[in-house]
Amino acid sequence: MTENVIIIPTRLEATRLPNKPLKKINNKEMIIHVYEAAKKSNVGEVIVASPNQQICELITSVKGVCVKTKPDHETGTDRIFEVFDKFLNKKPQIIINLQGDMPNINPSAIKMLSDYMNKNVCDIATLASQFKNSKEIENINNVKVATNELLSNNQFDEATDFFRKNENTNKRHIYHHIGIYAFTKEALLRYVSLNRTKNELDRNLEQLRALENNMKIHVGYTPSPPLSVDTEEDLKDIQELMKK
Repeated sequence: MTENVIIIPTRLEATRLPNKPLKKINNKEMIIHVYEAAKKSNVGEVIVASPNQQICELITSVKGVCVKTKPDHETGTDRIFEVFDKFLNKKPQIIINLQGDMPNINPSAIKMLSDYMNKNVCDIATLASQFKNSKEIENINNVKVATNELLSNNQFDEATDFFRKNENTNKRHIYHHIGIYAFTKEALLRYVSLNRTKNELDRNLEQLRALENNMKIHVGYTPSPPLSVDTEEDLKDIQELMKK
C-alpha cells in the first residue's frame, strides 16, 4: 500500500443529473474517464467509493478497485472516510478526494496537489483556476474560493473563504474552485469528528467546516480547469469539448 491514495466518491442518485457517473463521453462512462486520469497521475492507489453495485461492477470490469459503501452518507468526505477507515485501516498518510464528475481533469494537476501535500505545510490542499467570463462567475453551480495573494501556475496560497453566490466581491482574489481535496491523515481524522457548521449547511460547501475550525486550507493554481458536470447542459459541453 502506498502512503498516498486517491479515493473517488460517486453515486447514481444525483438530483440534477441522475445516473451521472454512467453518462457516456466518447463512448466511455464519465467515472471511467475520472478513474483513468487518477491512475495516470501515478500518485498512489486509486479506489472508487460507491453505494451502487452497478458502478462497482463497471470499475471492476476495467480491473479497477471499487469499495461498496453505505448509501446514507451525508457528505462525500464521509464516504471517503469509510474507505480510509474500514478498507485501508487508516494507513495512508495523504488522502486525495477526487470528485467523480470531472472527466477532463489533467493528471498533472492531481500530481501537483499530491507533491504539495508531501511538503506537510497545511491540513488540506485543493485547486482552483481562473474564471473565463462573468457568466461563469455568476453561475451558482461554480464554487468560488478567495485567497489573500494572487495565484499563478503551480503556486499555492491560503484559502480565506468559499462561496457560490458572487456577493463577496470585496475579497482580494477570487478563483474558480476545483472539486479535489487532499487531506493529511490527521486532518481527515479531525475533520470527520467535527460537527457540521451553519455556513457549511447554508452554502452546501463542506470545506467551510474545516475553515471555521481553524484548519489550514491551501489553494493551488492550475491553468487547465476541468469542467465539473452537474447538469445536462454541462454534459453536452463536456461531450463537445472532449471530442477535440
